[in-house]
Amino acid sequence: MEGERLQEDNLSGSLLIAHPSLRDPNFRHSVVLVSAHSPDDGTLGVVINRPLGKTLGEQSLDFSFGPLADVPIYQGGPVQSDQMLLAAWHWAPEQGIFRMYFGISEEKAEELVTSNPGIQVRAFLGYSGWSKGQLESERDSNAWLITPISDTSIQDMEGEALWREFVGRIQPELLFLGEMPEDPSLN
Repeated sequence: MEGERLQEDNLSGSLLIAHPSLRDPNFRHSVVLVSAHSPDDGTLGVVINRPLGKTLGEQSLDFSFGPLADVPIYQGGPVQSDQMLLAAWHWAPEQGIFRMYFGISEEKAEELVTSNPGIQVRAFLGYSGWSKGQLESERDSNAWLITPISDTSIQDMEGEALWREFVGRIQPELLFLGEMPEDPSLN
């Protein structure tokens, strides 16, 4: 199945999986969680499979001893990469619901961590954004595979493994393209 065409008018809450042929270094082998999408206003999301190997507590003394100390930091995208965004999500399989909180305050993140044991909270440096019609154009040129969030994979896997998992689910035959070197002439 060629990347599901989810709700043509609204991709909010979907995952954008970079097609193996996408060479843009900002998005190569990335998985983007779309937090807001409108054909008229554009798209906003964060790359969820680029951990920086640091936590908020390691990054700043302000977080060292609080409930957010262990929150991992990710490279969220190329836009405003010096800005920190907090996001949280929870997959409730028994209800088939994915709840997402995007661009939340530190106070809201602390509240969510202390009141919801299964919630994932992540910090992102920067975000990913597309202007009106830009994502639709990229989708139509097959730069992205699009899929709904239907399980806990985004909580259970990281890095390239997460990207491979989704490409393998959507179009397993594309996985061999993911093995190509960035510059095939060096092969």
